[in-house]
Amino acid sequence: MSISFRSSGAAIAGAALLVTAGTGTQAFAQPDPRISEDGAVRLDGVAVPLSDLMSEEARAYLRHLIVDKPFGSPVPDIVDERVRQDGIMAEFLAPMRERYAVDIEEARIGGVVVDIITPAAGLAEGNEDRLLINLHGGGFLTGGRSASLVESVPLAALMGIKVVSIDYRMAPEHEFPAASEDVAAVYRELIRQYDPERIGFYGCSAGGVLAAQSVAWFQAYDLPLPAALGVFCASLGGYTGGDATAIAGPLNGYLPTVDTHAEQAPTGPPPGPSYLRNADPQDPLVYPRASESVMASFPPTLFISGTRSFELSAALDSHNALARLGVESRLHAWDGMFHGFIYNSELPETREAYAIMVQFFDHHLAD
Repeated sequence: MSISFRSSGAAIAGAALLVTAGTGTQAFAQPDPRISEDGAVRLDGVAVPLSDLMSEEARAYLRHLIVDKPFGSPVPDIVDERVRQDGIMAEFLAPMRERYAVDIEEARIGGVVVDIITPAAGLAEGNEDRLLINLHGGGFLTGGRSASLVESVPLAALMGIKVVSIDYRMAPEHEFPAASEDVAAVYRELIRQYDPERIGFYGCSAGGVLAAQSVAWFQAYDLPLPAALGVFCASLGGYTGGDATAIAGPLNGYLPTVDTHAEQAPTGPPPGPSYLRNADPQDPLVYPRASESVMASFPPTLFISGTRSFELSAALDSHNALARLGVESRLHAWDGMFHGFIYNSELPETREAYAIMVQFFDHHLAD
């Protein structure tokens, strides 16, 4: 077990990710007198500056997010919202494709559409029989075939490994456990070809939640567990809870409106049925954090977060819970970083996180 904090949003899940972690430049809000041009946020008269432990690139980017709020708000129509989110993901993906050379192929495994991402230079020696499975973020609403690539391209290239990203069913068309069923269908087919000891699972935000749910699902349905698990921008109990959820929104510049009579745009996910709307939070297939017996059988787990990420407290709680149960767990957090920061490959902190992910999976996947 190790825990490491590295120097370097009010909305929940994938919609919040894009309010606080994109690459666009169009501002949508009037200047707020409580937010200075250098990104400092004034809370009850006290100015909270950007962390001096961040890289210059991250400081400039976070200042842009806080001051300019470039992404606006989710739109009510889910079709339009998915188009909007896919456009933002395309902005993340463009510099990745320049930095990381990969090939991308659409396929269908177990009846489910997937993207298969492989390094353009070929699989690294020793990785011919190893596999990573990605479960994309997007609040169980968006991100299929877009956030999936943003999460998969860097690891495929850097580790020299094949990544299969699953286009699982999402809300509002589907509810729990549709995504878990899709993941299990793909996994059943893949373990015919790959030894589970050579498979790693990971995801960011909703994908991190689903990755944890999948491990619980495999236990319940007598499927062998993967060798390692990456829960990024999430926890074994969802996205929220504790101090981080209370402070992340204000620290990222999402303050109550100054004029109480002014209309304030919503910052949460698009209206409509939630994927987990009817799910029982005490069901370990929904949140494995609810069951110590389920958590006790988890594979080695890596958590990635940031100190301005609303999931940090929940991730820390999950890390501590696994550690108490004797499960190998690591948590790495970067100072000042926000929910989903790993989507921006141009930040040094993000590339540090990629290196840790590669090291973790390389260590735990059997040769």
